[in-house]
Amino acid sequence: MPKTATSKPAESSTPSLMLGASPLLPADSEDSALTLRIKHYLKPEDVALVWEAYRFAFTAHDGVTRKTGEPYITHPVSVACILADLHMDVPTLLAALLHDVVEDTDISSAEVKEKFGAQVADLVDGVTKLDKIEFQSASQAQAENFRKMLLAMSQDVRVILVKLADRLHNMQTLDAMKPEKRRRIAKETLDIYAPIANRLGLNLIYQELEDLSFKAIYPMRYRVLTKVIKSARGNRKEVISKILESIEAKLKEAHIEAEVTGREKHLYSIYKKMAGKTNAFSQIYDIYGFRIVVKDLPTCYLALGTLHSLYKPIPGKFKDYIAIPKANGYQSLHTTLFGPFGTPIEVQIRSIDMHNVANAGVAAHWLYKSSDAELTALQQQTHQWLQRLLEIQTESVDSLEFLEHIKVDLFPDEVYVFTPKGNILALPRGSTAVDFAYAVHTDVGNCCVAVKINQELAPLRTELNNGDHVEIITAALSKPNAAWLNYVKTGKARSHIRHYLKTIQSEEPKYIGERMLNQALRAMRVEPEDIYEKQWAKLISDYGVKSKQEILADIGLGKRQSVMVAHQLLATDSSAVNPDAGNVVSKLFSNNLFGKIFGKSSKKPLDTITIRGSEGMNVQFAACCRPIPGDPILGFINKDKGLIIHTHDCPAIGKFRLDPEKWLDVEWDSDNKRLFKVNLKMVVENKPGMLAMIASVIADTGSNIDNVSMEEADNSLYTGVNFTVQVRDRVHLADLMRTIRKIPNVVRINRAKGAAASNGTK
Repeated sequence: MPKTATSKPAESSTPSLMLGASPLLPADSEDSALTLRIKHYLKPEDVALVWEAYRFAFTAHDGVTRKTGEPYITHPVSVACILADLHMDVPTLLAALLHDVVEDTDISSAEVKEKFGAQVADLVDGVTKLDKIEFQSASQAQAENFRKMLLAMSQDVRVILVKLADRLHNMQTLDAMKPEKRRRIAKETLDIYAPIANRLGLNLIYQELEDLSFKAIYPMRYRVLTKVIKSARGNRKEVISKILESIEAKLKEAHIEAEVTGREKHLYSIYKKMAGKTNAFSQIYDIYGFRIVVKDLPTCYLALGTLHSLYKPIPGKFKDYIAIPKANGYQSLHTTLFGPFGTPIEVQIRSIDMHNVANAGVAAHWLYKSSDAELTALQQQTHQWLQRLLEIQTESVDSLEFLEHIKVDLFPDEVYVFTPKGNILALPRGSTAVDFAYAVHTDVGNCCVAVKINQELAPLRTELNNGDHVEIITAALSKPNAAWLNYVKTGKARSHIRHYLKTIQSEEPKYIGERMLNQALRAMRVEPEDIYEKQWAKLISDYGVKSKQEILADIGLGKRQSVMVAHQLLATDSSAVNPDAGNVVSKLFSNNLFGKIFGKSSKKPLDTITIRGSEGMNVQFAACCRPIPGDPILGFINKDKGLIIHTHDCPAIGKFRLDPEKWLDVEWDSDNKRLFKVNLKMVVENKPGMLAMIASVIADTGSNIDNVSMEEADNSLYTGVNFTVQVRDRVHLADLMRTIRKIPNVVRINRAKGAAASNGTK
């Protein structure tokens, strides 16, 4: 129970968790720093087990020194001390002492498992780097290390606690490193480890990691800011004391038991505020804040009312993190008041349990053995975040992409929005409706087509604000759109969209390539099923690829010529197929029969590709002719764009028809469900309301307007109007044009082609 309105001096701007063990005092000594920490909360037999692990690690690292000149054993002991301050359990402390023995010594993971158990071995393995595996680059190796560590964390969060303590001690002793390496490690810490600590609610570790990184990256700015704060601390001492006394007296008058402390913001937080707003230090008024810790939740709101009766609150500066906790489980009431002399005062009000969680985060599960709802909720939120890591991992192809998604997901600033059922979702600031859809469920994200924000329709790219009520509208046939990647923020949304696009991109070229190869083989009077597996195996080996599918995909993407692949397949073992196959191939090349087979033959190829219109990025419809179902079409292979579909009479393809290796026969699927773009060119009388009249007719026929442009007015009686509309097929287009012609003021209408001939063929 907190005492009645007692005060403490302002806390240091850089709280330190490292009261490291002296290298001269063995960790298993009764007076060592580690023993003093653990003997207060561990049983004697557990303390003995920690000592055993210390002796094991001491022997393994015997004779090795750190860059600082200290014996190497001081590092694992210091890591264990940091975790002991959080009252972590025995397996975590053992893993801290042993976390480098597998990586840096001849000790194997099996030996650790045999001596200390599978649980400790798994924790050590989760922290151990992958130095023995060869990577293409240092960044890939580091990304793979993060991937392994984070996936191990998703199974047991204690892995990341050990890693964070390890990084914290390394940062505390970073001065022994060369300046370039110091900056690299500090940048990595600022980008990854500090945000993870913040995400897990480990506030003290988070702040110290940021301050130490700031010191390493900007040493001069760190020294200057430290000096200025020390000076300001003395100048403002009288004001701080006066405010503390006023708060204490007011709380005592209201019979509220509380512990009141002055709180100095950590250095990097002050620096970010100065850099972000280009403010001078003298303009940053909330360098000091005040924290009020009361006995329970209801008293938090009583204390808030008492403070607001003492000093006037600044409008818009109140945040209730008790009703809506942060994603890392943090709960407090934040209010900013007009203090004496017009100085803004920032105050945090929280209960004892909230204070414990704010300092220890997920470690509060071990530090405070409690079944309080706050701790349970925190564990659930952490579990949900770890499950999202697993989801992102399943969708990410490589470690660099996985790390990119994780970085996106570690942004500290968040918005809180409501689902239609009234549940609260926390998303990174700047998140859009698409991010929300994927946060609800992957299937909702994949099928979303529209969104209602606060009961009003809005674009999917709309950024969400605190308190928005969001409802996603889905359609069964809808699929993720590549354009979404331009504005989604969350790692989950980005990874699912990329996974879908990669799946589509890998399957479609195979489908197209297989049919192109079959067409080439049949032109050589060979059936595809007559090709033996050993011929494919020989070709795969010759090409240096992994599989048959990779070759087919290369054909579909235009990277390989189908005729050449067919020739090389037959050349590998001509006796295994049609006896005349080899002769056929040679005749084709020597007598230039390709034109006869591909260009002039009236016989339809046996393996025509069917176009559904929903293939995605590897099948594109040329903008020059805008083919729609019902148009006779041809497919052209473009090495950069995949398969481009043109109409037979497109002006852009005349010269390419003479090159049979560039085109293949395609046909429309009889069951098309999507809409296709088509260009219409009109000449209409230059009268008011014409555009609205035409748009109304287009809408009435079930078509959509994708784009509209008008020729520049020159005061003539007529003007040109160009529409890009969406129709189902030629029949739908004919009905639309017939209806538009009935408008009295429409002089002429025709379908436009050839406007952008270069778009589809080069």
